[in-house]
Amino acid sequence: MASHGVRRFKPVEKTPEERQQELQKIYEYRSLERLVSEEMAEQEYTAETLKNISDLLSRNPEYYTVWNYRRQALRHQFSDAEGSSEEVSTNQIAELIKDDLVFLIPLLRSFPKCYWIWNYRVWLLNEARHLLPLAVSRQFWQEELKLVGKMLTLDSRNFHGWGYRRLVVETLKQLGTPAEAASMTQKEFEYAKNMIGANLSNFSAWHYRTKLILELLEEQSASDDERRGMLDDELALIHRALIDPYDQSLWFYHQNLMCVFDPAAAGRTMAPSLSASERLQYLRNEIEAIQEMLDGAEDCKYIYQALIECTLLVSKVAGQLSTEDRNQILSWLSELQQLDPLRKQRWLDFERTLPNV
Repeated sequence: MASHGVRRFKPVEKTPEERQQELQKIYEYRSLERLVSEEMAEQEYTAETLKNISDLLSRNPEYYTVWNYRRQALRHQFSDAEGSSEEVSTNQIAELIKDDLVFLIPLLRSFPKCYWIWNYRVWLLNEARHLLPLAVSRQFWQEELKLVGKMLTLDSRNFHGWGYRRLVVETLKQLGTPAEAASMTQKEFEYAKNMIGANLSNFSAWHYRTKLILELLEEQSASDDERRGMLDDELALIHRALIDPYDQSLWFYHQNLMCVFDPAAAGRTMAPSLSASERLQYLRNEIEAIQEMLDGAEDCKYIYQALIECTLLVSKVAGQLSTEDRNQILSWLSELQQLDPLRKQRWLDFERTLPNV
């Protein structure tokens, strides 16, 4: 039989030996779980307890309660270390944090989308900020930036990794001088550019770029002319990328850029000071450029959607929807109904919401 077009196969019957091995694993896991719970109830925050916790988390990193056990055990060891001289205390705490960060690496490789591992790693690094001298703490965060760079090289579209990178960069900015923070924003902007160059479909890299552009302009106290220059550069970039109009990731970025021309959103964009006439000119140019993409890609629904969005933005800026633009939108909606029959009702509803002229 098949379900959703996928043929179902009868599961292979396990041998008695395999079933016995499975039962043994379950027994060992439950025994270890009971042992860790008992040790924590007795507040036995020893190295042996930490080892048992490590074993349990290696078997099941989704067990979030055990991550809290690990925090308790490690905090106890931090407290013991703080009773020593300053130098010894710093070295001991740094070593404990380093060992724990190393422990997490194979778990992240095997379970890269497990929230509990990421949350615990952030907790560890924040402990470094609170317990260690600034120079030592910053070194931990700098190493973390190198690590997440390697991870994104292996899986450039891992949204966990991109979110984590933003957190690491923001923390390093806080731990550095204003000049170091500005330098880091520029480096991250170049990093995102390189990642996009390696894979145009990397939505996470495009999204990161939108955040960095605003930060860069703010840090540089950019003038209106410089902001307009950035906008022109970004429009040129996305037009070059849209040589493949079937890539939805690119249209998401294009949609974000169009917010610059939306009177309701423009104040929070890279070019907030454009006049109404300037916005209209940009939008008319954009509509013309997108229409040219239809040549040879008449079956690409994303083009029609972008044309509709830009034309509706024209009406927002102008204060009304012209008869010509309304008729043009209706023709594009008709194309979408043919190209996207599963969403035909959506396009019909959209058509009914268009204001009459």
